Amino acid sequence: MNILFLCTGNSCRSQMAEGWARALKPDVLTAYSAGIEKHGLNPYAVRAMQEAGVDIRGQQSQTVADIGPVEFDVVVTVCGHADENCPVFTGAPRVVHQPFDDPPRLAADLTDDEAKMAVYRRVRDEIRQYVESLPGSLDT
Repeated sequence: MNILFLCTGNSCRSQMAEGWARALKPDVLTAYSAGIEKHGLNPYAVRAMQEAGVDIRGQQSQTVADIGPVEFDVVVTVCGHADENCPVFTGAPRVVHQPFDDPPRLAADLTDDEAKMAVYRRVRDEIRQYVESLPGSLDT
């Protein structure tokens, strides 16, 4: 199953979802991530994933157009902005909205590095739980 995780900047949540899908479900899911815009990989997201044993440093921040001609079976929007601005896809894949909190926004006013990482870890773990439920949870 070709699955696309879509968020605004393809820097954090969608990148973590792609990383988890590649690590946990390689025999079931062919995972991609993209954004409405490209914001680059978020270093806190990279660090949080590395702590969990998943290296996403090789992934790139990209838009859907950067991926190329892939027909997706399902598109999972992981933030409200992507859900509201979801592009039109060829092949009419199923679009599922599964929002997660935005770690960069939640951590923006925090000055302590460990407090920031706690936000990223929580969202990372929530995304892992969701990816572990795939593809079965798509049927509900």
